[in-house]
Amino acid sequence: MVLNKIRNKIDEIDRQIVELLNLRYQQVKEVGNWKRRNNSPVYVPERERNLLRKICEYNQGPMTDDILKSVYREIMSGALKLESALRVTYFGPAGSFTHQAALSRFGHNVELYPAASIAAVFRDIEAERSDYGCVPIENSTEGAVTHTLDTLVNTNLSICAELNLPIHHYLMGREPFDKIKRVYSHIQVLGQCREYLQKNLPGVDCIETASTPAAAAVAAEEKGSAALAGKIAAELFELNILAENVEDFSNNTTRFLILGKQRTQATGDDKTSICFAVKDKVGALYDCLKPFKNHGITMTKVESRPMKNANWEYCFFIDIRGHRDNKNVQQAFAEIEQSCSFFKILGSYARTEN
Repeated sequence: MVLNKIRNKIDEIDRQIVELLNLRYQQVKEVGNWKRRNNSPVYVPERERNLLRKICEYNQGPMTDDILKSVYREIMSGALKLESALRVTYFGPAGSFTHQAALSRFGHNVELYPAASIAAVFRDIEAERSDYGCVPIENSTEGAVTHTLDTLVNTNLSICAELNLPIHHYLMGREPFDKIKRVYSHIQVLGQCREYLQKNLPGVDCIETASTPAAAAVAAEEKGSAALAGKIAAELFELNILAENVEDFSNNTTRFLILGKQRTQATGDDKTSICFAVKDKVGALYDCLKPFKNHGITMTKVESRPMKNANWEYCFFIDIRGHRDNKNVQQAFAEIEQSCSFFKILGSYARTEN
């Protein structure tokens, strides 16, 4: 009888939650109507970021902030669906880490579509076949994703948001551990698990695949084979998990970008990404970096890539703390551009907390 009493109370709370959610969604529909009348973007990452911060301030427990954010991610995903049929393209097949990142950012109530290449994600948005795209930009172990950097140079899209996804790899297959002769995975994943493989599977052939789900598909069919992939791939291909969290570094994290055509507003805690090529003169790179110090701007990333249209010339990719609309950032950019043969703002967006 005591248990029934508790359950009845939970049922009554659930009824109130449903009523309140529907009241919230009624307001969401009004917001959607306003956005359509004013040709305003449906997805507003800076608003979502501030909302998640605010609800965590309301939280008094015992629910953790992580649980609360997960619940609200799906509430906001449902709101996006009510406002408009949002379409998002992500790099890689279903079950990939980019798919997981897209779900983490947009939830399960938007239309998610895989793309065979990073360039295809950009093309889908540019051609308005999708509203947004999700691509990897760098990994804490293996470094930058060069295909994404190279494509950013020539696109008219903007970076709208970023997210950091902890990456955990699982060894999976249908045969016992001692029967494994080949391990399949994406080249980045093989690199992130290099020490584990050398220690626990010495002499085993490590074979590169286009994606982690592709590796899982091979392991599901080929005798003597295993795959390194995310847990979702084991579920999709009905593989046994032979070892968990086999990445060499426990803090292994991949940073992803959300791409779109909109220019996001400042939140007070933002990042801006730029790229530029320096003029061929002594001290050119120094001249480009000095304005950041002069205007009190912190750089959080510096990367270089060879220019595709000129031998031995390089394009530099830099992330800074601050928004493109901040006065000190505008002043620094104006000075930097004078020293560059090419300069481009890739986007300003709310900074993701580590």
